Amino acid sequence: MLSLQYIRENVERVKRDVLLRNTTAPIDRILHLDEDRRELLQQVEGLRAKRNTVSKAIGQSKDAADRQVRIAEMRLVGDEIDRLDGRLKKVEAELQEKLYEVPNILDPSVPKGPDETSNQVVEVVGDLPNFPFLPRPHWELGEITGGLDIERGAKMSGSRFYTLHGPLARLQRALIQLMLDEHTRAGFTEAYLPYMLTEASLYAAGQLPKFRDNLYRDAEEDYYFIPTAEVAFVNLYRDEIIPAGQLPMRFVAHTPCFRREKMSAGRDVRGIKRGHQFEKVEMFVYCEPGQSAAELERLVAQARSIPALLGLPYRLVELCSGDVGFNATRTFDLEIWVPGQGEWLEVSSASNCLDFQARRANIRYRSASDQPTKYPHMLNASGLALPRTVIAMMENYQREDGSIAIPEVLQPYMGMDVIPAVSG
Repeated sequence: MLSLQYIRENVERVKRDVLLRNTTAPIDRILHLDEDRRELLQQVEGLRAKRNTVSKAIGQSKDAADRQVRIAEMRLVGDEIDRLDGRLKKVEAELQEKLYEVPNILDPSVPKGPDETSNQVVEVVGDLPNFPFLPRPHWELGEITGGLDIERGAKMSGSRFYTLHGPLARLQRALIQLMLDEHTRAGFTEAYLPYMLTEASLYAAGQLPKFRDNLYRDAEEDYYFIPTAEVAFVNLYRDEIIPAGQLPMRFVAHTPCFRREKMSAGRDVRGIKRGHQFEKVEMFVYCEPGQSAAELERLVAQARSIPALLGLPYRLVELCSGDVGFNATRTFDLEIWVPGQGEWLEVSSASNCLDFQARRANIRYRSASDQPTKYPHMLNASGLALPRTVIAMMENYQREDGSIAIPEVLQPYMGMDVIPAVSG
């Protein structure tokens, strides 16, 4: 979150960035509450000083009647302090909640625009496949190979669930293993993380209160199912001071992700590219502020290495101001071409969040043992998201009979060079 001091000293920039994000935030209410808080603090401190003075006078007085008058006066002062303290706690509680609603500032280089239509394509890599036949979408290929069953997934759990079987399930596992291997080879430390987190953890990561309606929750135990491993990574060092010499720290993990996002009937109706449960490999970085721009470039390059390794055509897109996420200052997406649907599918978002999440999570570090603490910067990137990478593999490597070729890099993980057609 943004510090109160930063908002106070940069009101116009904060308001401008909120407008550029095409959203709203209670900046004026925050400033009003801040004035109330400071005024109440001044009154309380003045009364406490008065109570201390009266208390000393009582101790020094030898007149019983005078002491009784002063004791009564001190009680009145104490009652007023209690009353003002009550008001102060209410003001501070509301102020904290309002601060949680303010998004991060935007990097000055972010393209301006109201929504995803203003995102800018930075680079397109690889040639789009040219099939001598009409390419099929992944749901047809899933039926032909016998590995995708949407009906049984819906029978078990409702819409937007599915099951994978046989070689397609193995393909997803192989892709996850390949991604983890590539990222750990690049210096990322693999982690196993909880899939359920406390409410405090969701606030620290910037998911609450804004995205409450998109989260699955166990109300009885007060746990939330993670929408992304990023949320867990933020909380690894919550309320801690990272010792000198440990930054940057780079992590990677594979987790399921759970999201309640509403999906309109007219969008992404067919197939499995949008669902309430999906797998994702996530990279995460803690670093010093001066390192975060370079770390964002490193994350983007690392994410790009996966479609390049798999021989999939992809493009790099910089998100505009109206599409950058709540926690981020700057974001790049990777999108892979899927010929069966004739569109680009997002498989990764790489974001620099500056110290926004570190402040919410109360995470600090020391650059040297004799230096004061500072807030680290945090960054995240998908590396990559499933099942969209599975979809891209199916549609880009399909054959005319509906079978799916396995590229050489994946064959050691799969133990086969083709997923055969079993029907069609």
